[in-house]
Amino acid sequence: MTKVHVIHENDAWVEPLRAAFDALGTPYEEWFLDTGIVDLTRPPPAGVFYNRMSASSHTRGHLYAPEYAGAVIEVLERHNRPLVNGRRALQLELSKVAQYQALAIHGIPTPATIAVVGRQNIPDAAAKLGFPVILKHNRAGKGLGVRLVHSEAGLREALALLDITGDPEAHPRDGIWLVQRYIEAPEPFITRAEFVGGRFLYAVRVDTSEGFELCPADVCAIGEGAVCPAVAPTHKFSIIEGFTHPLIHRMEAFLIANGVGVGAIEFITDKAGQTFAYDVNTNTNYNGDAERRAGRSGAQTGMGAIAAHLTALLRRDVLAQAA
Repeated sequence: MTKVHVIHENDAWVEPLRAAFDALGTPYEEWFLDTGIVDLTRPPPAGVFYNRMSASSHTRGHLYAPEYAGAVIEVLERHNRPLVNGRRALQLELSKVAQYQALAIHGIPTPATIAVVGRQNIPDAAAKLGFPVILKHNRAGKGLGVRLVHSEAGLREALALLDITGDPEAHPRDGIWLVQRYIEAPEPFITRAEFVGGRFLYAVRVDTSEGFELCPADVCAIGEGAVCPAVAPTHKFSIIEGFTHPLIHRMEAFLIANGVGVGAIEFITDKAGQTFAYDVNTNTNYNGDAERRAGRSGAQTGMGAIAAHLTALLRRDVLAQAA
């Protein structure tokens, strides 16, 4: 039986998708990519493939999961398997530099940013932009490495702490730091626009007053005993009813041009009313409590919309194979 194949490395994030598939009666199989083999001598099975590999996989002990997924994707694309979020989507997931360059092509503003290789070069980059600045990892996930630095003295202190800590997550996985101009919003929130099938689904207002870890499934990763809001209630996330924005159509065009069938774009609006996109998530998660409070169910929810989209692609593929 042909089915949907879900590529991932985090069971907790897939749980709502399983329920959505079950509600539709859609046959599916999970490909948990941590360690294993990729047989280049045999074609992959038939069906529709959905890649939701995360840039933060190394924080869960799955050090080479993105590279593993990349190898699998090469085989899938060679054999022309229907694939949602393929090679280019994975590249964008793993590099904010790639994201910002691609967003610029579509006329979507991003904060002024300097990429830095070598921690010793961060002060020069910060001096060029002027304080305050944001330090972040090029490849991160979960808001890893994000620090707001207000002054040269604050930067020296932040870099000294990096020298002291033995936490490997304090340093970017790919060795690339980003020094970014701080965008000050009139209120402490950002907006996250969700897209399925390359089309806008809904927008979420995300409270940033407690810090920068803004993914609906990851925000509570700080602190011992925290519970992931992908499976537990939180009012940090609120769906904005009737949301519109002049950049939404550009964002849709950007996602379609880059082969991102499922994704989210986070952006912030400053005091002058100018909007800046600063993160693209091709492994997007949703907050069930926010969806319930907004009265959303079935295909109106994030995972429900993904399941419906993949199910439609599967039916189309079955018809094509039968023709």
